[in-house]
Amino acid sequence: MTRREFLPLLLAGASAGSPAHVPVLLVTDKYARSNIAAFQSTIWAQAVNVFSKNLIVLDVIERQGEVLQYPSGRPHFLGLDRSRINVVLTDRVPLDWDKGRSLAGVSAVYEGCCVCVVAMEEAHPNRIPFLSTNTVVHEVLHVLLGDVFTARTGVIDGQTSEARVDAYATSLWLVGGGSVVRAQIPGCLQRLRQLA
Repeated sequence: MTRREFLPLLLAGASAGSPAHVPVLLVTDKYARSNIAAFQSTIWAQAVNVFSKNLIVLDVIERQGEVLQYPSGRPHFLGLDRSRINVVLTDRVPLDWDKGRSLAGVSAVYEGCCVCVVAMEEAHPNRIPFLSTNTVVHEVLHVLLGDVFTARTGVIDGQTSEARVDAYATSLWLVGGGSVVRAQIPGCLQRLRQLA
């Protein structure tokens, strides 16, 4: 992201425009041992607050699900909904996706669903602008900004995408650049409808 692209992001006001509603399914892994109540009262609550103050309303349905593994080692999620952004709360990102990196979260279109897997053991609230933003906000932004719908062709693409999402997350958190993200939501919802 260049300075020219980032300046409008900083100047965009959160109060301009009407609220955008985003359908979210919050799936809790029934095998998770993490303190789910503590996670929801801190990191999840902060994420909902960051989005709502930028006029992005998360229409949340909660459900219990399961994170299993195929014999090949790939993850298998039970309880997802193709018509919503699925935020899966579990202890750890599945090993096949994590590759030993102890990731806090991963977002992808997987088996026809938009999935944001959040490892409650590694997830964190907003800490350092541009470097360490709320894990849930970061992962949901990957979907809202369309990153999960495009192929990453290399390490540079991946790092650019991560930096871009952290810039938007920082703007939502500190400045209120919600209008830029809200403008991307209709396209994201259209892609969700195509998956369903």
